[in-house]
Amino acid sequence: MSKIKPSQGAPYARIMGVGGYRPTRVVPNEVILETIDSSDEWIRSRSGIATRHWASDEETVAVMSIEAAGKAIADAGITPEQIGGVIVSTVSHFKQTPAIATEIADKIGAGKPAAFDISAGCAGFGYGLTLARGMVTDGSAEYVLVIGVERLSDLTDLSDRATAFLFGDGAGAVVVGPSKEPRIGPTVWGSEGDKSETIKQTESWEAYRNGAPDKFPAITQEGQAVFRWAVFEMAKVAQQALDAAGITADDLDVFIPHQANERIIDSMVKTLKLPEHVTVARDVRTTGNTSAASIPLAMERLLATGEAKSGDTALVIGFGAGLVYAATVVTLP
Repeated sequence: MSKIKPSQGAPYARIMGVGGYRPTRVVPNEVILETIDSSDEWIRSRSGIATRHWASDEETVAVMSIEAAGKAIADAGITPEQIGGVIVSTVSHFKQTPAIATEIADKIGAGKPAAFDISAGCAGFGYGLTLARGMVTDGSAEYVLVIGVERLSDLTDLSDRATAFLFGDGAGAVVVGPSKEPRIGPTVWGSEGDKSETIKQTESWEAYRNGAPDKFPAITQEGQAVFRWAVFEMAKVAQQALDAAGITADDLDVFIPHQANERIIDSMVKTLKLPEHVTVARDVRTTGNTSAASIPLAMERLLATGEAKSGDTALVIGFGAGLVYAATVVTLP
């Protein structure tokens, strides 16, 4: 017989508050066209993107995260001292160690929470949300702060016609806490590592350190391969998440997919046969692809504009480099 005392956490978990931060500089397509041979019409037709935000030198990963975190904590109605865990998903914090989560935890006044970073690309928010739910229901933390943050402008090759227009910067955060009823559904997540070369960093940091290449590494992708995978495979994953939560598309109020490309979003809506009453996040138009930050930023904007409301049932799905993915159904805070 085991001598280990069982975990005692909350019966369920929920998103209690959300916050976002977009850098002050708004970059229209005209700026992108200074370095690639394209047109505003082509960029909009291929991606839906009209503008994106790029961070200044002062708007670091930590600064943007702290701003978003402060809003999420206030929205949740708790104090920073009550935060027992800080999870940060990012691929654009360039210091290998220590985890940026530890600095953020200290700067927001969270005390001594568990704090760590994860690297799951555009699915990072879903991964962090799943880990936070487990921490709350396991009892290792009562409240967990989940942050998705990116400065992808630092990893953008402005001469690459296929990707120069895609990426933006920003941070989104949520507070996950205890609930008496299920407000975060089961997560359908996974990876397809055999396709990992379709989205990747052009060169390793080791190669860059050794002088080959002399150009700073950037993110590149095989656009058509990624598009096909996202449209056909991720619609299946989204449906699996609905099934796991025990609901149908008719039960949804909101759909918040990763803001990668509006054509992908449109195709997923069609494949899932979402009813017209479902509000679909299209933050990509003015924010671009912010990877791990895109879902919480889109969620925050929908709630702030009144397009979605507290208590709505939302399907969220992230997918990207790895290729990794994560989908779940949540109740909006």
